[in-house]
Amino acid sequence: MTQLKQLLQIGLTDGEAKVYVALLELGSSTVGPLVKKSGVAYSNVYEILNRLMKKGMASFVLKNDTKYFQPASPDHLVDYIESKEKEIEKQKMLLKELLPRLKSFHVKPEQEAEIFVGIKGLKAAYAKMAAAEGDWCFFYAQKPDYAGISDRFYLSIFKMLKAYKARGVSGKLYKKSKFIMRSKSFVKMKYVDFPVPANVDIRGEYALLISWSQQPVAFLVKSSNIAGMLHDYFESVWKIAKK
Repeated sequence: MTQLKQLLQIGLTDGEAKVYVALLELGSSTVGPLVKKSGVAYSNVYEILNRLMKKGMASFVLKNDTKYFQPASPDHLVDYIESKEKEIEKQKMLLKELLPRLKSFHVKPEQEAEIFVGIKGLKAAYAKMAAAEGDWCFFYAQKPDYAGISDRFYLSIFKMLKAYKARGVSGKLYKKSKFIMRSKSFVKMKYVDFPVPANVDIRGEYALLISWSQQPVAFLVKSSNIAGMLHDYFESVWKIAKK
């Protein structure tokens, strides 16, 4: 790693790093040689030098009414980092005081809905479901035209899902699903002979409705009322469903 990259990592801009290194190599210089050595544009060099001087990393002397710029000792970089740390600590303290007031202004909507498109979108929707709280239950209507697509999808997020316990109700055809056969340790399934609401996950105040196809579409609804009614219906079906 070059010294320029290291200076960038401690917080200097690209121009500041180039000008500071050029100053170290030149020792004391007017603007002309500094521009040539650093490779920065003449139109930018004064602004960069002013920033370096504000940071205590450069200074100038007048010789025959001409400014000669010179670098501060590299040891000053330690002081620069320490001053940044102190500033960050101040900002943390201010933020700690400010957060309660900001949170008092932030009113989360009681109801909202989002649409997710495609496999990546569906993964994002399930990540939101995983971050919610509450009993996780679902209805799944198995159909041949999308059975393979849905099975591959759930197997692709198997590691995420197995961290949660879930209960599901489906038709008996779903027993043959590779995902269901692999997920018996964390998914309890029951089966019915009548149609169930197609592809609905319920958890806490969220309900996730999925329309399966080559490009699946998911509707994530945040509504305690809707999720609560679906959960109550699930419980009533769960009671009569069979393993």
